[in-house]
Amino acid sequence: MKIIKAILLSLAVSLSVVGLSVGAPVSPEVRIKDLADIEGVRSNQLSGVGVVMGLQGTGDKSNMSIQVLRNLMRRFGVTLSDKDVKSKNVAMVAVTAELPPFVRSGQTVDVTVSTLGDAKSLQGGVLLQTPLKAANGNVYAAAQGPVLVGGFSAGRGGSSVTKNVVTVGRVDGGAIVERDVSTEFSYGGRLSLLLRNPDFTTSRRIADAINKKFGSIASAVDAGRVQIQLPGSYGASPSAFIADMENMRVTPDMQAKVVVNERTGTVVMGGNVQISSVAVAHGDLTVRIDQENQVSQPDPFSRGVTMPYANDTVQVEEKRGSFIKMESTTTVDQLVDAINAVGASPRDVIGILQAIDRAGALHGELDVM
Repeated sequence: MKIIKAILLSLAVSLSVVGLSVGAPVSPEVRIKDLADIEGVRSNQLSGVGVVMGLQGTGDKSNMSIQVLRNLMRRFGVTLSDKDVKSKNVAMVAVTAELPPFVRSGQTVDVTVSTLGDAKSLQGGVLLQTPLKAANGNVYAAAQGPVLVGGFSAGRGGSSVTKNVVTVGRVDGGAIVERDVSTEFSYGGRLSLLLRNPDFTTSRRIADAINKKFGSIASAVDAGRVQIQLPGSYGASPSAFIADMENMRVTPDMQAKVVVNERTGTVVMGGNVQISSVAVAHGDLTVRIDQENQVSQPDPFSRGVTMPYANDTVQVEEKRGSFIKMESTTTVDQLVDAINAVGASPRDVIGILQAIDRAGALHGELDVM
């Protein structure tokens, strides 16, 4: 029976490092800015369709690129027919960017460029000026510049070598913001915090911490929102209040949860998962079938015919199982030690956890991906 593989060993080591023992705190104190966002402070997605020029024969071969070239040249007063356009150095691309909050006109943001057609590579290409629009149809930025890909592609005579993805690239600082996006986060002297992981206990703790420092100004509306009335001294400067408030530390509450990925055999268990008194048995049954090809040879001077045949052997091996008893005070580190003692593989651990959950002994949510 093999000892549990590296994925559970690393999990056990990490748990021992952070000290998840009985009586130890499960969650550390975390800044409010790392637990919640300010309502109204958000980014905006931008997108557009553009053209990448200067490719070394790795561009689009479809009629789409021909039409784009004709339209592009018409903008500069040059009229071309379909027969005049035979270039493979052009690629149609989708250009996307994220406009962060508080970005002003004239500042730059990064853009991502990805092929729309059958172009093989964007290596060495240059993105022509492309307007980027938001969901409301307005243009908020214009992108242009050399495209950088995180790999390369080369080939000749039917052989090729490709590293990473060469049909997607970036233009660092390639989009110039043309229009500001107004950001309103204070309405009538009020602002709201939106928890990234909604939880009633965490919401209440944040409100209590704010009230302890600034007075009775915060209330937990629900699991995902804390509403705050700005103190009188901060009425003219909400940003100063946010700067003072967001660095306060709160201990978030964490739901008891076990996440299992059956595709990769990964098991992640929260530190506050509890196990009721239960006994776990584990044993292996191995069935092995070997096939050996042999030949039946007739006796000399006989009229027999040489015939090939397969000789199959079947071996069945069942290893001795073992029982591990876990007390009702079992926590994550004790559970990992018990699983290691049983000698289960990551795939077996998934079955063990599912069986414990079905037995009603796993006090937490089992999330199977």
